[in-house]
Amino acid sequence: MPKVVYEEYELLNGERKELVKQVGDGSIIKRFDKTPLPEKNTDVVCPHFLELKWANGCNFDCAWCYLNGTFRFRPFKKKPYLKDEKKILQHLDLLFRNSNGEVELLNSGELSDSLVFEGNGFSLSGNIIPLFKKYRKHKLLIVTKSANVEGILESGAQDVVVVSFSLNAYPVAEKWERKAPHPRERIRAAKKLFDAGYTVRFRIDPMVPVEGWKEHYLHLVDEIFSNLTPERITLGSLRGLQSTINNCRDASWTKYLTETSNWGKKIDHATRLKMYRTVIGYLKESYGFENVALCKETVAIWNDLGMDYRRMRCNCVI
Repeated sequence: MPKVVYEEYELLNGERKELVKQVGDGSIIKRFDKTPLPEKNTDVVCPHFLELKWANGCNFDCAWCYLNGTFRFRPFKKKPYLKDEKKILQHLDLLFRNSNGEVELLNSGELSDSLVFEGNGFSLSGNIIPLFKKYRKHKLLIVTKSANVEGILESGAQDVVVVSFSLNAYPVAEKWERKAPHPRERIRAAKKLFDAGYTVRFRIDPMVPVEGWKEHYLHLVDEIFSNLTPERITLGSLRGLQSTINNCRDASWTKYLTETSNWGKKIDHATRLKMYRTVIGYLKESYGFENVALCKETVAIWNDLGMDYRRMRCNCVI
């Protein structure tokens, strides 16, 4: 019988906690700890969250998708693949039954779009959310570019589900986020969930310094707040691991990557800083919104923005 393995972890704030390392062999539930605690200004900051790796792949065709690199050795590359259904449910059941009282947020969209199998047999809303509702010991994070939220709405799981939509400026999405619903559709879907009482977050990521970027990203912010007020917004800028760059079909986006970090190539520091300052300042001045964090950003950027990463509350944590 698989077991729930606990381990003591040092958190970004220096605190130490005994948290779930993995369930069984770690193929379904495992802590994402690939990013070491930052030591240098060039180190990327990313908290160690719990992954629910129930499915792999995505039907959308975003040019910079890191799954192109992650699944480069699979015969079908990033084509969606559902893992063993019985194993998924067994490992979730074990996690719930062996809780130490620490509430976790399980990220179901790190290796796939969380809603990849909605309406196709075994799905997140039809089979996984009911377990979270049954035990109510942990919460489920849905990360998606989909606008198909009917299953979530019907599940009535407002107290155990957090839904995070990945968005981008309209011209950026139209050029590089092929096959994904337009950001306007994603915002409409988010509003449905918000109006139904769900916790909604947004990731504006990856920000790209295209011509007129300031106008485009501030327009996106206006579109968001004309529909709803999210719980949290996480900003990120264009980046690419070498494996992603090597396996993408459209490499036109890589021209913006001129800097190196311990998490691949990035846009230059000064440009990233300007983009973040612009959006963060606009959120505060226009909407009084300050619940903002950064994704996979360096210590230097956090410091230059006057933000304390040790107190961060980004997309993937409670």
